[in-house]
Amino acid sequence: MISRLPRIGDLLRRRKKPAEDGSIIVDAARKATGGKARTRIVMTMAVFFTIYSTIAGRLVYLGLQNPDNSGGPQSRVTASRPDIVDRNGEVLATDIKTASLFAEPRRIVDADEAIEKLSTVLPEIDYEQTYHKLKSGTGFVWLQRQLTPKQQADIMALGIPGLGFRTEKRRFYPSGETSSYIVGLTNIDNQGISGMEKYIDDQGLTDLQASGLAVARDLKPVKLSIDLRVQHIVRDEVATGMERFHAIAAGAVVLNVKTGEVLAMASVPDFDPNNPYNAQDKDRLNRMSAGLYEMGSTFKSFTTAMALDSGKVTLESRFDASRPIRIGRQTIHDFHAKGRVLSVPEVFIYSSNIGSAREAEAVGIEGHREFLHRLGVLEKMQTELPEVARPTEPKVWKQVNSITIAFGHGVSTTPLQTAVGCAALMNGGFLIQPTFLPRTAEQAMAVAKKVVKEKTVEGMRYLYALNAEKGSGKNARVPGFRVGGKTGTAEKVVNGRYSKDKNFNAFVAAFPMDDPQYIVLTIADEPKPEKPGMGATAASNAGVMAANIIRRAASMLGVKPDFSHENGATLVSYQ
Repeated sequence: MISRLPRIGDLLRRRKKPAEDGSIIVDAARKATGGKARTRIVMTMAVFFTIYSTIAGRLVYLGLQNPDNSGGPQSRVTASRPDIVDRNGEVLATDIKTASLFAEPRRIVDADEAIEKLSTVLPEIDYEQTYHKLKSGTGFVWLQRQLTPKQQADIMALGIPGLGFRTEKRRFYPSGETSSYIVGLTNIDNQGISGMEKYIDDQGLTDLQASGLAVARDLKPVKLSIDLRVQHIVRDEVATGMERFHAIAAGAVVLNVKTGEVLAMASVPDFDPNNPYNAQDKDRLNRMSAGLYEMGSTFKSFTTAMALDSGKVTLESRFDASRPIRIGRQTIHDFHAKGRVLSVPEVFIYSSNIGSAREAEAVGIEGHREFLHRLGVLEKMQTELPEVARPTEPKVWKQVNSITIAFGHGVSTTPLQTAVGCAALMNGGFLIQPTFLPRTAEQAMAVAKKVVKEKTVEGMRYLYALNAEKGSGKNARVPGFRVGGKTGTAEKVVNGRYSKDKNFNAFVAAFPMDDPQYIVLTIADEPKPEKPGMGATAASNAGVMAANIIRRAASMLGVKPDFSHENGATLVSYQ
């Protein structure tokens, strides 16, 4: 029995081995199965993570992209702008809220049907362009900016899926075309593109808008030097004058000679800034500051002042105007020739081309050119309004140039600069650059430049008053307001030659002549006789317009009428 025991033990051990081996196999199988499961879970999680990452990345990408590949609309509300007001606080420009129509093309079910419905409210809509927008598959496109409240309500009533509205700001101009060239315009994004609107942007408003700091409540109104009451009168008179005298254009400016402030300025044809569909037309030009013209006999103001200021000529000086001046191929003659020797006052009131040429000869070519530059009429004007033209002059001044420039031919400048130069001859001899912002007399003197002597100013005041009494300025007289001035009738250049049928007329008036406060300069471009048999010189049109402006606006400008003298000439003496 004992001898058999080891074999039984061995047998028992052999029987246990399969069991032990089996458990080991089971454990290994279990371990293998668990590893595969974990691998599948990790792989599944990786797949889902990849999918969601892709979706998230795509959403971020789309969010950063401009929805409209053509440089389309921004999602922000249009930036605010400050109000623009006149010197008395009357609003000239302000922001108003408006609705703009947009579409989400991905949500548009039927583009053709949507356009057909929209055209019932917006008949001007471009079918082809709108169709391409609605079929573009983008997330956002503008369809129509700045709708009226009625248009918005009517479109909402159509119930077209995929359309919506955004509130924007647009500019509203209560005075309409009255001050359109001065106030200017903004574009569809409420950014200034002309006039004082552009000036305001250039002074830092654009940077404020870009930084998000242009908040409406923080923007103070911008006050201009313009008096809306006077501006209305000026615009009304030039529009009436253009029609009455059958001109292609007309304009006027009222300038404070003591401060350089522009109180009013208008040019017609003009435009309505609330509906500027024709603002870019060729004939829409601010002729007062951006138009260049040969100013004709108004330049004789500068010629005579130059002669007096040089000390070589006095009011007692005399010039031979008995016969025309021939120089080269040109012959200089007088429109109303007297055929005799003329005194300086006679040269001025008879508007003698020959006498003015003799005055220029007395000063000399270099002195003539220097004086006109000193008065600023041949320099680019420095003012806030962006629309300013640069005057033209001969590259080399010869004798013939000086002679023709003496009576306003051969150089071109702007009417506003002519008014500024004449103001210097009335205000004590100071050149003060014009401004469209309020300016006190003290502030003006701080930037003023002395350009002529006090004695010269006295002489020019006398001549202006005398011309209104006995010369071509009679039509500009206004009882009680002591008006003086000078006419200018210039032949226009057509195809390189002076035309006998097309004139550019101007009249520069100053008042009250005992102590001039204001310059009024009016222009009429290619006027025709008011009636058959009548003339079309500056005295008969530009002079009449100036008188009408002064008659209506003088009291608003603070000038009190004085009826103790019949005309201004007796109030002014020259010693």
